[in-house]
Amino acid sequence: MEILFQNVWLVPLFPFSSFVLLGLISFFFPNSIKNSRRICSFISIFSLSIAMFLSFHLFWQQITGSPIHQFFWSWITNKNVILEIGYLIDPLTSIMLILVTTVGVVVMIYSDSYMSHDRGYIRFFCYLSLFTASMLGLVLSPNLLQIYIFWELVGMCSYLLIGFWFTRPSAANACQKAFVTNRIGDFGLLLGILGVYWITGSFDFQDLSEKFLKLLDDNQINIIFANICAILLFLGPVAKSAQFPLHVWLPDAMEGPTPISALIHAATMVAAGIFLVARMFPLFQMLPLVMEIISWIGAITALLGACIAITQKDLKKSLAYSTMSQLGYMILALGIGSYKAGLFHLITHAYSKALLFLGSGSVIHSLEPIVGYHPNKSQNMNFMGGLRKHMPITALTFLFGTLSLSGIPPFACFWSKDEILLNSWFHFSILGFIAFFTAGLTAFYMFRIYLLTFEGNFKGYLLNNKDKNSSSISIWGNDIIPDKIEQKGTKIYISSNEIITQNLLYPKESDQIMLFSLMILTIPTLFVGLIGEIFFEKESDSDLLSNWLHLSMNSLNNIHSERFIEFLQNAIPSILVAFTGILIAFLFYGFHFYTVDIISKVKKVQFFHFTTKSIFLSVYNWSYYQGYIDQLYNFLFIRSLRFLTKYLSLIDQWLIDGIVNGIGISSFFGGEGLKYTEGGKISSYLFFLVSCMFLSFLYSYII
Repeated sequence: MEILFQNVWLVPLFPFSSFVLLGLISFFFPNSIKNSRRICSFISIFSLSIAMFLSFHLFWQQITGSPIHQFFWSWITNKNVILEIGYLIDPLTSIMLILVTTVGVVVMIYSDSYMSHDRGYIRFFCYLSLFTASMLGLVLSPNLLQIYIFWELVGMCSYLLIGFWFTRPSAANACQKAFVTNRIGDFGLLLGILGVYWITGSFDFQDLSEKFLKLLDDNQINIIFANICAILLFLGPVAKSAQFPLHVWLPDAMEGPTPISALIHAATMVAAGIFLVARMFPLFQMLPLVMEIISWIGAITALLGACIAITQKDLKKSLAYSTMSQLGYMILALGIGSYKAGLFHLITHAYSKALLFLGSGSVIHSLEPIVGYHPNKSQNMNFMGGLRKHMPITALTFLFGTLSLSGIPPFACFWSKDEILLNSWFHFSILGFIAFFTAGLTAFYMFRIYLLTFEGNFKGYLLNNKDKNSSSISIWGNDIIPDKIEQKGTKIYISSNEIITQNLLYPKESDQIMLFSLMILTIPTLFVGLIGEIFFEKESDSDLLSNWLHLSMNSLNNIHSERFIEFLQNAIPSILVAFTGILIAFLFYGFHFYTVDIISKVKKVQFFHFTTKSIFLSVYNWSYYQGYIDQLYNFLFIRSLRFLTKYLSLIDQWLIDGIVNGIGISSFFGGEGLKYTEGGKISSYLFFLVSCMFLSFLYSYII
């Protein structure tokens, strides 16, 4: 068993080796890419599956009482500095390894079908393998220096995958936006790491926490500097986990393929920020000001994401803002000291959100041949509806994910979200009110998404022929032949003031591989919440994840009817809030939504008309346009920076260059003038000498 712990570096090595192998195949054998697709996908899935089984074994060892293992190798040795690399295996690491590998394997299986017709198929799996390997390396890192290296690798992979379809301008812009926004957070993280090293003299997680506590007890730390360093450390997770105000990259990241959206939102990039806050939790807990900032950032992010999600018409962007809101819940939980609840919600949300994104990919994949391949059409919920009749399995699995995220028992997210709501209320009532209000909004927008997508009548035929024909072109410029459609007879409808008769096209259920992935994810969505700490005895003086992970029959025997009744009583408020949100969603979209298109009626409103209608539409516009935050950033940073650089360029061109050029021109003409006075004749020199002397005497005489 000790051999396994000493060789745990094999977990990230397997997916990394598949990345190298696939890269070599695509580089040295470019002509065989078409024939080697299945082999390459098998290599990626098989290598990550091995890592998954190793992770399960490590997880089992941890929950059965194995001690924490930590291994180091010397990297840089100096008289004053010793830098080491290695890995750390504890309950937090083991559960994150399970999360990354299980979701990663399911996403890879799903991608084998979803990306089967894409020209970048092997490149996609190559990036995917590196992405998972980087995240696994980050999770195993025992110190801040090593975690920063893998942190940057995760960011690089997200840049490559968000911009995977780089020929599409929106995708190219989205990956650049994600890259630049995360550079802001990463710069803060780097400064925070250096500041913590300056204070403690260590990068190791365990050592720096112990040294920081000792220095704090001895009053040998400048508390202002320590708070600044901790806030800079937190700036990295703010960007990586899409927290306000560095959240703007996450919705645009939906330009990447849908399997990548599932992986980013469930188990890799955004989870990295939550993981780092959890890993640094002992240090943050010593600084009350930092904990307050973390909790309020989480609460604001949760509320803002939910408020924006309620009006979005893009299916994937609606789920993206949902992710932003749920990540806010996790940060809020960690900020108020509810360590277990925050990490528990990270796990339950990961499987539910992966299920929802892969379900949305199934919908988009089936709609594209009908409404077109542009995201404005294939992801637009205005052109969906009634899909439950044609895609029953996708609809059912999507409903499970919707119920889970809405906080309905016994689905996974209910158990974790309920604990966050209660803890936030007991910590500070305003934070609790924000959390409960956001829970109601979550139930509303999730059922809004489900009802607009799967219930009512199919509205894809509302697009006219011209729009469909113009958009039925792949990103590579090739014509697409619709092969996933069903004909359901002939119908007459009105479009562009003309009566058009044609065969209606309806989406078809996805293939077995994609459906298999969806059904696999329904299992943890249904049952992973049942292992929550609500069934086990709570220790008032301990809040370690290991207590939550440790499952045994003795723990199950501790379940009493009194505790269960008490839990149900505490859960009643959150359940009522969730059902209220669901009821409102049904009132708006459940019965007549196919005849009322709210979004199409939204027009620009003059804000000085203080009528009820104008105020409502103003709020609606604020939500629909993402709180105008992108426009604000565009004005403050992009347009103002361009304005500044433009005028600095003019100053440089006319003032700085003008002075230099003026000196040069003056020297040129002066030299040209002097050239004619230096002819080599003594008489000319005497004439100029006498003339100058005469002028000098004349000037002195006049003065």
